[in-house]
Amino acid sequence: MGSLNSTRLFYVLVFLACIGLLVFGLYLEHGKGLEPCPLCVFQRIAYILVAFIAFVAALHDPGKLSGRIYCSLITLTALAGAGIAGRQVWLQHLPADQVPECGPGLEYMLEAFPLGQALQMILSGSGECAEIQWQFLGLSIAEWSLACFLILIVSSLIHVFIRKD
Repeated sequence: MGSLNSTRLFYVLVFLACIGLLVFGLYLEHGKGLEPCPLCVFQRIAYILVAFIAFVAALHDPGKLSGRIYCSLITLTALAGAGIAGRQVWLQHLPADQVPECGPGLEYMLEAFPLGQALQMILSGSGECAEIQWQFLGLSIAEWSLACFLILIVSSLIHVFIRKD
């Protein structure tokens, strides 16, 4: 691995940020006893994918074209994560009488239904996804996650457009 230039540093920081968010999520789950809902699990998957892309990019130390590809992959993955987090935020702000019923567990849905139908059920969310179990500075986990995904998107786009090679 060569010197830690600004491009490689960017990908290392993205990787570390995602790992930090995942570790904090695991702390909330195992240390505080908060059970993640299906939408939370899919947000974690998005963070894992962004971390993986950033890790590979940091090892590769890409040139301009491949850097754009890595940033595009990070942006697209973070957009998917932001969409999932946004859906959860929307569910959390529904009036109580409009919150969907709690559905079956994630594991059951994946085992009992075809993958496409299970994903549709998971991504539509349920009552458990609307529950706010923890807040910091008045924002729920889903709201913080949405903010972090948006920061990843903006950072990645800025990196593409200000990078000088």
